[in-house]
Amino acid sequence: WFFGKISRADAVKLLLARGNDHGSFLIRESESKHGAYALSVSEWDALQGVEVRHYHIQPLEGGGFTINKRAAFSTLQDLVRHHVLEANGLKSLILYVCMVTSPVTFGLSHDTVDQWEVKRSSIELLRQLGAGQFGEVYEGLWNKTTRVAVKTLKPGAMVPEEFLAEAHIMKRFTHCNLIQLYAVCTTEEPIYIITELMVNGSLLQYLQNDEGGVLKMCHLINMAVQVASGMAYLEAQNYIHRDLAARNILVGDNLTCKVADFGLARVIKDDEYIAREGGKFPVKWTAPEAANYSRFTIKSDVWSFGILLYEIVTYGKVPYAGMTNAEVLEELEHGYRMPCPTNCPRDFYSIMYNCWHKEEACRPSFLQLDHQLEDLITDYSEPHEFL
Repeated sequence: WFFGKISRADAVKLLLARGNDHGSFLIRESESKHGAYALSVSEWDALQGVEVRHYHIQPLEGGGFTINKRAAFSTLQDLVRHHVLEANGLKSLILYVCMVTSPVTFGLSHDTVDQWEVKRSSIELLRQLGAGQFGEVYEGLWNKTTRVAVKTLKPGAMVPEEFLAEAHIMKRFTHCNLIQLYAVCTTEEPIYIITELMVNGSLLQYLQNDEGGVLKMCHLINMAVQVASGMAYLEAQNYIHRDLAARNILVGDNLTCKVADFGLARVIKDDEYIAREGGKFPVKWTAPEAANYSRFTIKSDVWSFGILLYEIVTYGKVPYAGMTNAEVLEELEHGYRMPCPTNCPRDFYSIMYNCWHKEEACRPSFLQLDHQLEDLITDYSEPHEFL
């Protein structure tokens, strides 16, 4: 239960993750006071729903610790044992140690860390998880031992040599909010892209189903933070996604979100996708300078992130409802921006809106977006009257 030196915002994210019930807790080092600690607890409030409270654990001059000076404890272990049995100043008992999702492994085996190509015969396709305009996604089994996701690309969708060059770049990236690329099969078509498996599918599908439809604002913001964090990593690597949308974010256990398909748009050879007027090109997610002039930058990804925030807060609704692609581009040129969705907090909408600044340089960075959204998690998961 001791999580060491983690931030208040990270404590909130961990405790809000699916799998942590009310009464889940952790103890961490205080951010504001050297030598002190904080107890962070996930609690239920009839009016506000799930919330995270933070209690200051103060060291005593003669040794030991106290939360509210009602009781003193020789050790943190004694403090925890006491509050498992008695609230004694807390809103409720602490019941469960905060669960943490297991870290992702970064390869199928030692052999695939440097060797990208694996034998097609080593991959068994088990069941189809989804289908898109460039291929299908399956749950698969590698060497009859490891569960993986397998994206099969339609013949002709891309030149194998170009994709392999891009894959060499993509496999270098290791971040907890990026889908880990394990291996590829490119010697014959269809090309296989083998990645870690995310059990809940795309964020778009998840938001639209019964389980996603009951998520509270704090959970939605937590998802947005994770996407921003993954994109901030790509930003630091000078890498552009080009197709950032809820359909390309995958959801795992405990509401873990990871950015997928980064870089694939650059090597797609589909004529209807390349043509900006083509039905497959995601105009409604694309910044005007990218849609009109093919000028893709990290700032055009920021624009797309704003659309993704709209998808998140509306539980997967289509942006610019009722408008054609041509109408969207024309309206954007005249300054139109989507209004604040129903039940969307104004400060969340403000972050979304800033992503759609006409001037690319005036849009925030992903690092800034990550920090801004992290601040919101605290606002929407903690009671305002608390310290």
